[in-house]
Amino acid sequence: MVYLMGIDVGTTGAKALLINEAGEVVVSAITEYPMYTPHPQWAEQDPEDWWQATAESIRRVLAESGANPNQVVGVGLTGQMHGLVLLDKDDSVLRPCIMWNDQRTGSQCAWITDKVGPKRVLQLTGNPVLPGFTAPKIVWVREHEPEVYEKVAQVLLPKDYIRYRLTGEFATEVSDASGTSLFDVGRRHWSEEMLEALDIPAEWLPECYESPVVSGQISQTVAEATGLKAGTPVVGGGGDQAAQAVGSGIVETGLVSVTVGTSGVVFASTDEFVVEPEGLLHAFCHAVPNKWHLMGVMLSAGGSFRWFRDTLGRMEKEIASLIRKDPYELLTAEAARTPVGSEGLIFLPYLTGERTPYPDPNARGVFTGLTLRHDKAHLCRAVLEGVAYGLRDSLELMEDLGLEIRQIRASGGGARSDLWRQILADVFDTELVVINVTEGAAYGAALLAGAGAGVYKNVAEACQQAVEVVQRTEPVKKNTALYGEFYPVYRALYGALKPSFDQVSQVVAKSATGGTE
Repeated sequence: MVYLMGIDVGTTGAKALLINEAGEVVVSAITEYPMYTPHPQWAEQDPEDWWQATAESIRRVLAESGANPNQVVGVGLTGQMHGLVLLDKDDSVLRPCIMWNDQRTGSQCAWITDKVGPKRVLQLTGNPVLPGFTAPKIVWVREHEPEVYEKVAQVLLPKDYIRYRLTGEFATEVSDASGTSLFDVGRRHWSEEMLEALDIPAEWLPECYESPVVSGQISQTVAEATGLKAGTPVVGGGGDQAAQAVGSGIVETGLVSVTVGTSGVVFASTDEFVVEPEGLLHAFCHAVPNKWHLMGVMLSAGGSFRWFRDTLGRMEKEIASLIRKDPYELLTAEAARTPVGSEGLIFLPYLTGERTPYPDPNARGVFTGLTLRHDKAHLCRAVLEGVAYGLRDSLELMEDLGLEIRQIRASGGGARSDLWRQILADVFDTELVVINVTEGAAYGAALLAGAGAGVYKNVAEACQQAVEVVQRTEPVKKNTALYGEFYPVYRALYGALKPSFDQVSQVVAKSATGGTE
């Protein structure tokens, strides 16, 4: 028996996962760490916290599984993308990591875009320059912390800092590097043009590998600290979304994953580098060699339903606690008795602004079409349908680029609801399936480790052996037809309401500061 380990350096904790060569999960463990917000819209973490949590999770997994360390033949890494870790010439961390959800770099994004040109940025990096990405963080440090900037000798992403601690090697891989705004995504290497334009030294950046390629080995010091065997190969791994896609088997064109968590992510594998002309979809290198992926991100998917539960579902929460049931089950049972289309009630799920297809922080949630017939059950179903419409926006953008979609694999909390799965299948007019894997990015990282260690011939074979469909939901044609009539109404609402969204945001901001005109 051989084992593979996946390590996920997440936003809230470090997860270690052990699987066997058949792809069966043996045991997993997660160790949490804090996030710091020293100023509004800032988000930082201490890389030492990641390391201590990672080491603890590895120790727990090995202890709980009873696995012989000699049988762990490969380790794969994944984690939160875009974060900035700066090291000095002695390999010491210079400042806390500026995280993916940090929003301090708006002016730096504008400067980079103006310097390089918006069309050229898209051609090179596949994406607009966004506040979460790495390059604007580097520019921010240069402008605001020059005493730190002058000491920089190495720039790493979060999971790659853990790779350094595990192996002593500085390395990254193509899927995570794609989210830096410093990577030539089409050519799969660092962009000399972006680095030169931004005056960032190329020698600061680590060597970049394909995701299944071995990029280091567990050091003797780490072996003593964690229980892993010295010399165990560590592969490149993948950014969290690419690794999760590998763990869901999304490694060939035609397969799409829809993840309904707090946010919603639509992920499609492509055989070529394809860029949405306006940058409305993310285009990154996939964790599968010589493949890319398109991704749409909806900010409030499951988050919209959670808002509904906490705001309008308090009675259901109280009842659920008494009868020991999930309050979401009670709410969806009510919504299931409501007609398809919620009798004309439509919900815009922009509760925290939106990213795809509208990169607009001023966008707001809306119920429209209310009548005296509508009750809480209608409102609940409208939320589920509104999220489905919003996710369809990303699928429409992908299809506009010529992408074939033959099957959608659903995951996340929303996929556990029979009603929500049926709504998604009906709105998408595509078969929706659930797979046997629920462990997310860490599982994909373990499969990548297996491909790199020779347990599997390649990533595709790893997925074929480990991932299988366990449930199917077919669209109901009459429902699809009705949603097909409501969807254009949903699409038209954002454009009609955008001026009002902007005006309301201005008024709220002014009132918050006590300003007047």
